[in-house]
Amino acid sequence: MRIAGVDSGPRGWVVCVLSGTGRARRADWSVVPDAAAVLAATAGCDAVGVDIPLALPSGGVRREAEVVAAARLGPARSSLFPTPPAAVLHAVSYADACAAAQAVTGKKISLQAWHIVPKIRDFRAVELPASVVESHPELSFRTMTSGVDFASKKTARGAGQRIAALSGWADPGRLLGDLPTTARLDDVLDALACAWTAERVARGTAELLGPGTDDRGRSTAIAV
Repeated sequence: MRIAGVDSGPRGWVVCVLSGTGRARRADWSVVPDAAAVLAATAGCDAVGVDIPLALPSGGVRREAEVVAAARLGPARSSLFPTPPAAVLHAVSYADACAAAQAVTGKKISLQAWHIVPKIRDFRAVELPASVVESHPELSFRTMTSGVDFASKKTARGAGQRIAALSGWADPGRLLGDLPTTARLDDVLDALACAWTAERVARGTAELLGPGTDDRGRSTAIAV
């Protein structure tokens, strides 16, 4: 089996391609500049989990997948930014984006959501194979290890908790032994969580929260 997890980082997209199964998996890491390069790096994978909204909401209503995911995240729901409506993607400034969002939803978007708009645009510009699914690392971590009160992923405690959670699925020592110098640890761990979800998709055991399609025919679901 060949699967992949992808997370956005300050230098581009952090991509982890895993080959094999169980604790003998081999990881191939890269940091690539755009969505087209992500698709090239993950070509032939059975499933690819990406931490970015791949489908946009219809009108002013939040996607069902996000509503369900936020409820499951509980206190960590702030890690899931509401996906902005399509009109926001044409904005050239945060002020323009807020005006566009308010016209459609009645609310401005957060600055954090504005910062991921270029990443959303990036994946809107490519044709996605059916193997590529939207995932959310924090939801994945809380699904693979229930009952853990995860600290911030930016802290040593939070990183340790996430590595411990992944150890029930794979051997972190093998997977983290040769990381790109331009990748941050929290983005690396998020990419692995997305790969965990991708394996569930490939095996047919994943949940698809908020199933359906948007106006471009893309799945509106978040896989976990």
